[in-house]
Amino acid sequence: MDGSADLRARLRAIVAQRMETDPAHDLAHLDRVWVNAQAISDDQTDMPVLLAASYLHDLVNLSKDDPDRHLASRQSAQESEPILVKLGYGGDQIRAILHAIEAHSFSANITPVSPEACILRDADRLDALGAIGIARNFSVSGALGRALYDPADPFAANRSLDDLTYSLDHWKVKLLGLPGDMLTEGGKALARQRIELMIRFLEDFAQEIGQSLPTSWTNS
Repeated sequence: MDGSADLRARLRAIVAQRMETDPAHDLAHLDRVWVNAQAISDDQTDMPVLLAASYLHDLVNLSKDDPDRHLASRQSAQESEPILVKLGYGGDQIRAILHAIEAHSFSANITPVSPEACILRDADRLDALGAIGIARNFSVSGALGRALYDPADPFAANRSLDDLTYSLDHWKVKLLGLPGDMLTEGGKALARQRIELMIRFLEDFAQEIGQSLPTSWTNS
């Protein structure tokens, strides 16, 4: 079992139809996570484990406002096991893949204990940052009917943050803090680069609505 193009093609074919319901967690998302994962892996990484985990980690995808959202990664792992058996993975690799899938989720609150699990978690969170992260944030918020920002107080200077109502609030609630949550050195470096792009966007955004970006938003 190796990380060959044929194995990747088989994994993509398996998940393709199931990834059509959410534009932020579609097949393109899985492709980007795999790109990110390769970028922050090293020569000690079990690449077949990382490949399968990258393409199966969102096999069960529950919307962000679903009360069972925190269970999605465990459900994805459960549904991945028979797929991995059919693909010819052995027992140790299957257990490693299932752990990586379970531990990648922000809401599941499971600590990654293997290099591949740490890489997958970082790779998935990197896709919430940078230019793609900006696009995904607004895409998801629009699908959920959330306002772009609070016109009376765009950067929550005098109110509590509420990312269930305002898309921009999610940046401060979660996205801007992701670089400090990365587990790998490669993940940290890429996250810092992508956050710099996002801060520049926020500065332009603030200027265009006649506001100044608070320093608290640039020092997350």
